[in-house]
Amino acid sequence: MNSVTAAVSARLVLCTAPDQACAQMLARTLVNEQWVACANLLPGMLSVYRWQGEVHEDAEVQLILKTDRQHLAGMQARLRELHPYQTPEILVLAVEDGDKEYLAWLSASLR
Repeated sequence: MNSVTAAVSARLVLCTAPDQACAQMLARTLVNEQWVACANLLPGMLSVYRWQGEVHEDAEVQLILKTDRQHLAGMQARLRELHPYQTPEILVLAVEDGDKEYLAWLSASLR
């Protein structure tokens, strides 16, 4: 896969978790099962959001998951199975460009 193809295929997925333990479980499972090549956990985040008509403020952990287009649907299904939230945040961002060696590693790290 050339770097342009890898960049077009690469995806970043944003997902929040209720705490560090849950975020680590999600990250480890998705990496171990090769749905994602890498997961970054950003603790200390405060989310302010409306849910079922009420405004909530909760501490959460932001996950940044790195995968590709070919693994995206399976990764999303697995994430929904594992996630404790009724409606987990799953936002997908396309990667426009990136370091060719990193993108090659990302692709090689998936199933």
